[in-house]
Amino acid sequence: MDRTVVRCADGHVFSATSFPMQKAERLGPGRLVRCPRCARLRSVVQVALEKR
Repeated sequence: MDRTVVRCADGHVFSATSFPMQKAERLGPGRLVRCPRCARLRSVVQVALEKR
């Protein structure tokens, strides 16, 4: 499965499996996913990675 780096509404950065196709509730540009850092259902958006 593909891993995608995402950021929750509290600013925690973590990876989620197959973010675009994940069975999560849609909320605007993000999705509702349980954050592993704060253990709450949070709106998350994909993090843009810099290429070096």
